[in-house]
Amino acid sequence: MSKTLVAYFSASGSTSRLAKSLAAAADAALYEIRPAVPYQRGDLNWMDKKARSTIEMADPNCRPAMASADAPVAEADVIFLGFPIWWYREPAIIDTFLEAYDFSGKTVVPFFTSGGSPLGEGQDRIQSLAKGAKVLPGKRFSGRASEAELKDWISGLHLA
Repeated sequence: MSKTLVAYFSASGSTSRLAKSLAAAADAALYEIRPAVPYQRGDLNWMDKKARSTIEMADPNCRPAMASADAPVAEADVIFLGFPIWWYREPAIIDTFLEAYDFSGKTVVPFFTSGGSPLGEGQDRIQSLAKGAKVLPGKRFSGRASEAELKDWISGLHLA
């Protein structure tokens, strides 16, 4: 397979576990997308209209700052992009990440964790933000997907 990067944002640890397994399965570099201001438990309470994540997701133009912008995107041909589903789409920090780098000529493969929610409008949003990239359809996994399951999925993408 070409040079591969697994870049991910994880708020509670589920996506982090999945991303680490995926990086092992794909023999890929691993990069954590971290917000400049880490999310606290109360920030993630989707039932609270005043919670940080609720406020961010209500504004489609919200772009939370990243802790750093040193992801090795330029060296990768394929970028697996991981995140939890928030309000049927990618978290706003993913939008920040996508706007921070040049994805021209790259293949972006979204993967996400969710209790059952689909990616919804996120697929189109990612395609529009990863300018110049080929964005493959996203796939939902449990945070505990096996390496064998991930290898089967990667194989089915025909990336090589």
